Amino acid sequence: MAPYIFGKRNLIHIIDIRETVKGLLRAKKFIAQVVANGEQVLFVGTKRQARHTIEQHSSRVGMPCVTERWLGGMLTNFRTVRSRLGRLEELEQARADGSALQYSKKAIAAREREERKIHRNLAGVRDMNKLPGALLVVDVGRERIAVREAKKLGIPTICLIDTDSDPDFADIPIPGNDDAIRSIEVIVEHLADAVEVGKRAKPPEESDSREGRRRSSRPTMGRADGDKPSQPPEAQAPQVTKPEKPAEAPAKPVPAEPAPVAEAPAEAVPVAEVPAEPVPAEHAPAEAGAAEPAKDQSDTVTGADADSAEGTSSETTVSS
Repeated sequence: MAPYIFGKRNLIHIIDIRETVKGLLRAKKFIAQVVANGEQVLFVGTKRQARHTIEQHSSRVGMPCVTERWLGGMLTNFRTVRSRLGRLEELEQARADGSALQYSKKAIAAREREERKIHRNLAGVRDMNKLPGALLVVDVGRERIAVREAKKLGIPTICLIDTDSDPDFADIPIPGNDDAIRSIEVIVEHLADAVEVGKRAKPPEESDSREGRRRSSRPTMGRADGDKPSQPPEAQAPQVTKPEKPAEAPAKPVPAEPAPVAEAPAEAVPVAEVPAEPVPAEHAPAEAGAAEPAKDQSDTVTGADADSAEGTSSETTVSS
């Protein structure tokens, strides 16, 4: 710990704050990368000063934690741990549906004790379905079993180390006071924020891409084995709409506009019927007929009649 100690006053070693900041920045960057790759970070802090802080911030970022007691083999014998979690789910289901009431009182009490014990020790890792990508440990000396298991499995460790701790156990040491509640809270809060940064930088879910690849690899009915695999429904949708566009194109040159052009002569029919309206004026053809015989009479009039007609006309003019 000599490289991380600033000095000594009154038999108290003072940690160099610059080394603390360097270790904290390295740890934040590494945790963000681990979370962005889809891995989980296991928060471990079983001492009384760190228990509440670990529970609060691990639940805030949705990461597993161990705050009660580190069970030997929690990482190296992870299959057995998962089986005990399955037993916990079985006991909870029996209590919920009332099937546990068929046992005797002594058996019911034993089942309740078993359920409480499993829940107390393994409730924090209930959602951890695989080994974590990194381990965040508070007080290396107290959690030495967890650190040894992580080293055996090749899991990197990020440890808050005090002056009485061995930095060789930690892959990324963060020098600091691991006995003060405030010190633990500041460090764990920053590392939890790094988890959120990694989640925001995480690429789209791999499950969706895998499902899409599965759909694309499934051959459609009626295809030969050598044919290309069918495309997902999203890619087939445009193929249905494309044939519709050429079908609509020939329909455009046949618009309904010529219909009004054909109707124009129909409107002109009343114009042609306009001469038929003055049918009451039958006087016009009658006058024309009267004029014609007058002309005929004028042609047949004799000379005497013409003289008499001229005399009457002159008389009328004199009298007037």
